[in-house]
Amino acid sequence: MARTPKIVAVSGGLQRPSRTLALVQQLLSGLSDALPVDTRLIELGELVPQFGSVLQRSHLPPAIEAVLRDIESADLLLVASPIYRGSYTGLFKHLFDFVHHEALIDVPVLLAATGGSDRHALAIDHQLRPLFSFFQAHTLPIGVYATDKEFDNYQVSSDALRARIALAVERALPALRQRAHGLVEIPVLSLA
Repeated sequence: MARTPKIVAVSGGLQRPSRTLALVQQLLSGLSDALPVDTRLIELGELVPQFGSVLQRSHLPPAIEAVLRDIESADLLLVASPIYRGSYTGLFKHLFDFVHHEALIDVPVLLAATGGSDRHALAIDHQLRPLFSFFQAHTLPIGVYATDKEFDNYQVSSDALRARIALAVERALPALRQRAHGLVEIPVLSLA
């Protein structure tokens, strides 16, 4: 029996307005236009004062614990970070340091990032993908990277970026539908 899938999006930007947030909102919009979903948008910048100096999950306030439970119970995780000096922000990583190491096994993860130039585009594959591989999550093959020039007044303005967003949504939908229908298949290995 199908159920409404839960998409949890984490925007790793630390300020508003944010190109990273605009990218996340466009991706969420595309997913929710294509399929009935429950969504939860987590904006890192709003949460930092509550967890930035905490070192152990047991010391987190209830609001951040609720955020972590949302992340850990997602049917699809959409994560995006601005890229600074070749990687995601330290506070983005700090939030995911609190996520239980087995909570995201086989969860589809749509990766996205924003940066000042094209030279940071590989951060999706060299920084974000290894982070979620540690969690044994299913990182989707198509990520979305956007540069500053593809936004106007913190809104997506590039047709090429819109096309990349549409492709990422199209490729994410089968994984999301599969989770919603509870059809996650475990491959059978043959040793013969």
